[in-house]
Amino acid sequence: MEGPHLVLIFSGKRKSGKDYVTEIIRDRLGPDTCTVLRLSGPLKEQYALEKGLDFQRLLDASEYKEKYRADMICWGEERRNADPGFFCKIIIKGVTQPVWVSIDARRKSDVDWFHSSYGAVTQTVRIVATDESRKSRGWIYAPAIDDAESECGLDQGISFNWVIANDGDQESLEGQLQRLMDFIHSKLDSNV
Repeated sequence: MEGPHLVLIFSGKRKSGKDYVTEIIRDRLGPDTCTVLRLSGPLKEQYALEKGLDFQRLLDASEYKEKYRADMICWGEERRNADPGFFCKIIIKGVTQPVWVSIDARRKSDVDWFHSSYGAVTQTVRIVATDESRKSRGWIYAPAIDDAESECGLDQGISFNWVIANDGDQESLEGQLQRLMDFIHSKLDSNV
């Protein structure tokens, strides 16, 4: 594999709409062009194996996942402290599409790993939403989760290439997505 033409590292608070926005991008580009990389997937899978839990239930937005979230965060921190690129390396194995969308970067070490590994083709995208919008999507503030590094690790120290506001205004969101899609196509066209 020659490597990606573009790596988009998405971050944002819980219930900001990261999944929603990245699904739109993937659908518009198609599966042959774009893959969605989930850092939380390998973390949850390994955590489930070690703890004897239901991996599929840890993937959805259920009470089951929320029950284990705090312990899973601590467990993941231990793995990252030993190797900051541990989960990043797992999710890129065998990927052949030219556009990679990492949906859930939560720490500066995640972003740094992609920047050091893929340099100039790496772009950071922050999805933002007001607390009111997030609450309307089911967000409830949870101490030790919403103030932990897993939620706040990218609040400072990063200059995002793209900031997309996702507060329910579809026209505004579409305009922002179109600018990002134009950029993506320009990167793809320059690598043809």
